[in-house]
Amino acid sequence: MAEPTTQPRVTTSVLKVVSALLADPSAERYGLDLVHETGLASGTLYPILLRLERAGWVATRWEDIDPVAEGRPSRRYYRLTQRGAAEARREIAMLRQHFARAAGEPPARAAVRRARHA
Repeated sequence: MAEPTTQPRVTTSVLKVVSALLADPSAERYGLDLVHETGLASGTLYPILLRLERAGWVATRWEDIDPVAEGRPSRRYYRLTQRGAAEARREIAMLRQHFARAAGEPPARAAVRRARHA
């Protein structure tokens, strides 16, 4: 893979994808699996995965199978890199802080509430 490019713009759809990948950061997931989990259309999901890969957040690999023997095409697997997992967690934490402020909660109180519900 080429050198990572700029930080991806984190939209609601991007948050859905990274949240699904964060469920098990070391697991490899294939596109259709992520389509089902996120509820995103493939035309939305795959460009996001490409942007995340270019940013160095996601690593990919093609499955090494014989498509004829398996009766299906090879899958492309995606997993978060260490950097991607750290950046995704940071983005989610920042979003939670924004929501807490919007709800009028002091930051410390919001953190305690999240800890109780985790």
